[in-house]
Amino acid sequence: MSLFLVVALPFLGALLPGLMNSAGRQACAVVTFMVSLLALIGLLTHLPAVLAGELVTARLDWMPMLGLNVTLMLDGLGFFFACLILGIGLLIIAYARFYLAREDNMGEFFTYLLLFQGAMVGIVLSDNILLLLVFWELTSLSSFLLIGYWKHLPEGRQGARMALTVTSMGGLAMIAGMLLLGQIAGSYDLSVILQNREAIQASPLYLPALILILLGCFTKSAQFPFHFWLPHAMAAPTPVSAYLHSATMVKAGIFLMARMWPVLSGTPEWFAIVTTAGLITMVLGAVIGLFKHDLKALLAFSTVSHLGLITMLLGTGTAFGAMAAVFHILNHATFKAALFMSAGIIDHEAHTRDIRRLGGLRRLMPITCVIASVAALSMAGIPLLNGFLSKEMMLEEAWHTTLFDSHWLVPGLATVGALFSAAYSFRLIGHVFLGPVRDDYPAKPHDPGPGLWLPPALLVVLVVAIGVAPFLAEPFVKLVTASVLGTAAEVPSAYLKIWHGLVPALYMSIIAVLGGLLMLAIFNPALRLWDRTPRPEAKVIFEAIIAAAVALARGVIHRLHNGAFSRYAAIMAVTVVAVAYHAWATGTVGPVTRAPQPANALQIAGWLMLVAASCALALLHRNRLLSLILIGIVGLVVSVGFVYFSAPDLAMTQLTVEVVTIILLLLALNLLPNRTPVESSILRRTRDTVVAVAGGLGAMALSYHYLLRDTVAPSISEFHLANSYKGGGGTNVVNVILVDFRGFDTYGEIIVLGIAALLIYALTETLLSGPVRARLLNRKPDKPLAGDMHPMMMVVVARVIMPVVLMVAFYIFLRGHNEPGGGFIAGLVASIAVVMQYMSSGFAWTSARLRYPYHGVIGAGVLIAGLTGIGSWFVGKPFLTSDYTYVRIPPFQEFELATAALFDLGVFLAVVGAVMLSLESFSRLARRARVPEAEHPMDIDPSREMPDPKTAGV
Repeated sequence: MSLFLVVALPFLGALLPGLMNSAGRQACAVVTFMVSLLALIGLLTHLPAVLAGELVTARLDWMPMLGLNVTLMLDGLGFFFACLILGIGLLIIAYARFYLAREDNMGEFFTYLLLFQGAMVGIVLSDNILLLLVFWELTSLSSFLLIGYWKHLPEGRQGARMALTVTSMGGLAMIAGMLLLGQIAGSYDLSVILQNREAIQASPLYLPALILILLGCFTKSAQFPFHFWLPHAMAAPTPVSAYLHSATMVKAGIFLMARMWPVLSGTPEWFAIVTTAGLITMVLGAVIGLFKHDLKALLAFSTVSHLGLITMLLGTGTAFGAMAAVFHILNHATFKAALFMSAGIIDHEAHTRDIRRLGGLRRLMPITCVIASVAALSMAGIPLLNGFLSKEMMLEEAWHTTLFDSHWLVPGLATVGALFSAAYSFRLIGHVFLGPVRDDYPAKPHDPGPGLWLPPALLVVLVVAIGVAPFLAEPFVKLVTASVLGTAAEVPSAYLKIWHGLVPALYMSIIAVLGGLLMLAIFNPALRLWDRTPRPEAKVIFEAIIAAAVALARGVIHRLHNGAFSRYAAIMAVTVVAVAYHAWATGTVGPVTRAPQPANALQIAGWLMLVAASCALALLHRNRLLSLILIGIVGLVVSVGFVYFSAPDLAMTQLTVEVVTIILLLLALNLLPNRTPVESSILRRTRDTVVAVAGGLGAMALSYHYLLRDTVAPSISEFHLANSYKGGGGTNVVNVILVDFRGFDTYGEIIVLGIAALLIYALTETLLSGPVRARLLNRKPDKPLAGDMHPMMMVVVARVIMPVVLMVAFYIFLRGHNEPGGGFIAGLVASIAVVMQYMSSGFAWTSARLRYPYHGVIGAGVLIAGLTGIGSWFVGKPFLTSDYTYVRIPPFQEFELATAALFDLGVFLAVVGAVMLSLESFSRLARRARVPEAEHPMDIDPSREMPDPKTAGV
């Protein structure tokens, strides 16, 4: 199966749970399970290649000039994480089916889960770092939806916001770091970056890139000082906690550190930052977790601690440390997911997670007791369980690590972290399952059905199997380690085994286990001491920082963004003039190389008209109708200028735009007073005049300078003129630029045009349904209306001329690739034809004959243009690459067929839809006055009977 399909399956499958929601909970769970299973099967088809050490790739060039390509890469590391994501995901889906209550929307939950799953698979399989960043942010968004799934819980909403804020801020930092890394390596493909270790570490940008990337990793993987968000995310349903915080989301930062290990590790900066952060997180998370009474909070801080352990191992920069980190990632995913699901079972049956209200559950819930106890003992590092093996490797690596010239610092802190890890593991077993049975449980605890306990039981089987027979996991662990190391180091020859002899790690492990038992014995006095100890509260600090940032932002916004357009324009104009003057004053102006051309009387007359209309517009702008007339004059003069300079495409566009915009503005002015009130003081008007004059003089000076001097850089127009026919198959350079060379710009522009029309429609809907509606409907016309609302002559002319205008539009559309015209101009001409029907026959008559809604026309245009661009992918070309050929069908002459015509059709439909939707919106507002509407101009009204000729005296 293609890697593209493996990544796409969860996203495509996310559509299914919502559709199956009405079919029942079982249908939702089954379809979600099948989607994840198909993705996992597709991944496993590449297992032979991965085991053989091959690199499986899939590539689709999108924008190669920008380095943005859809490239996927599957090696041992990516395969390992993808198996964790999809494999544990299957167990979580089965568990969630029986965990969620009947009132929970299961279709919504599984949709979010599949979106998150697809984003995580995309991260671990991405070869392009820009693509990886897209998936990275998708995990933040989808985890926000999952954490806040129970919207009725305030703590759930708060935890989701906190997680999104922290991880998104780190993601922004990581974006900058990744861009720097790509700049250093000269490529944004990971497969290329990983081969440039020396160049990256020798670059002066290495340290900034390292810090920025680590900020993204630390925030995502809850490393100190960003560890506080993870426990607050425990307000999510337990399946979310088990999935996100054991095997997937919090491992994303760990994955990225492992992926970047070959090029970023091995330097003093990497060692100091990563090892220190990991050690602090490991100890701090373990200490806090011991004194938490909420079962899921205890597990959350234990997750923080173990993530710190893995980070510390990666920070050492040794091959053995990397192998220990890989092994513990596997072990932690198994026992921690089992523990979270066990906590969910207890909460589901006993209706509480408070450890102080539990105890004695070994008799009431024996199956859950066995599952949770085995997983907790593995977390504590007890022999014959997988957690013991990776803990021993961690202690061994710590024993040989020197930090800040101290040989005892890392081993000492690692032992303390392992001690508290054993302590909270023993507390979980002792305070939840041991002791006498109580009679004050919120609900009668009992073991649930296999739907809840079977998924964690399968994970516990792996915990025991790997712990008893580590040789089963050793080949795969070393394969993944080889992918982490790349060519930077050789895979260690050490074996994964239970007994390594009387080594320092064994004694450190014994101290940790015995110390954990001692901490459990003195837990109550230690708890009282902990409660009396003053300490900063991360949640309070975070909320204070957010409040200060919001206050600062509001202060800046109120000063700069107060809604006054004159202020924005003044700031922009003054800045541009000041910067331009500085450049002009400090630069050098070359000698004049061109002689001014003589101006004839026609040119002078046109220039005077343009200046006079512009000045009159500035002086008489308070009269809105007169301003509109002056704007039309300016547009017409500009059109004449385009014709004079041999730019017929621009002239046609300008003329058609003038006609359409004048009509739309007339409709808009119909809703406004005839005169604009005076709102600015004389001082402000004087200021605006000075700024405007300065800006105008600056633009004039710049234009005068360039018109009389040759430019140093060659003009890009030469490239377009030379390649318009050879590259785009058209002789109309302007149209070829719009639909071929700069097609991506045009595609964005029609999207913006459609959005603008939809916004006008939305505003109209708001006005017609809100409190303004009464004033619009009750407002009477200022002047008497014309007696003949739809003059017969205008109706006849409009209906006769409409097919002619549409034929002209069709002709302009077809000739656009080689002659002046194109989809944009044709769309405006067709819009004028329809506008004429609205003007002559009225809104009601025209709308009644509308077959297709304008929203759909806009959507169809954008969709056709987009599909035309995507079509180039199927022949291995970048997005929106056009092609053309010449065909001959007797008896016709040879003519051209170009894919750009389909793109131009999308432009045509988007323009027509946007213009007509805007017109329709303004027309609906214009009917505010309760004036009788003639719905049948020039037509026989079917509601009226024809008079009898005899009775009528005929």
